[in-house]
Amino acid sequence: MLGPVGGPERPDAELAQRAAEAVPAGFPSPAQGYYDGPVDLNRHLMRDPSATFLVRVSGESMVGAGIFDGDELVVDRSLDPVDGSVVVAVVNGELTVKRLRRGPGGTSLHPENPAYPVITVAEHDDLVVWGVVTRCLHRV
Repeated sequence: MLGPVGGPERPDAELAQRAAEAVPAGFPSPAQGYYDGPVDLNRHLMRDPSATFLVRVSGESMVGAGIFDGDELVVDRSLDPVDGSVVVAVVNGELTVKRLRRGPGGTSLHPENPAYPVITVAEHDDLVVWGVVTRCLHRV
């Protein structure tokens, strides 16, 4: 499922609040708990809103990268994919999320789960890198 992200600007009063400092995952600090003001998640999560989409993940081939079934990926179509990028790709007409590998032996798409095979892109295959994954959103 693909969909555009963004929307109209909203007044600061309607935006989520942003903590002034990083929150440790260990013991809480009594000095924390104050906020640094509103945060617009569109600005925080996207470099180019006009080229950014949300894609819902189906399957478990990327669990080693922290991407799980049902997660939503923030995908930027304006970025150039490089070796090692996690990408949404279309291989012979089928969408997939994998880690892009480019080398002297050619291009391949690697899962982050050993139960799934590497997709080696042959010369006759049709590969389109649809976008580069920049964030993974999942429920806790």
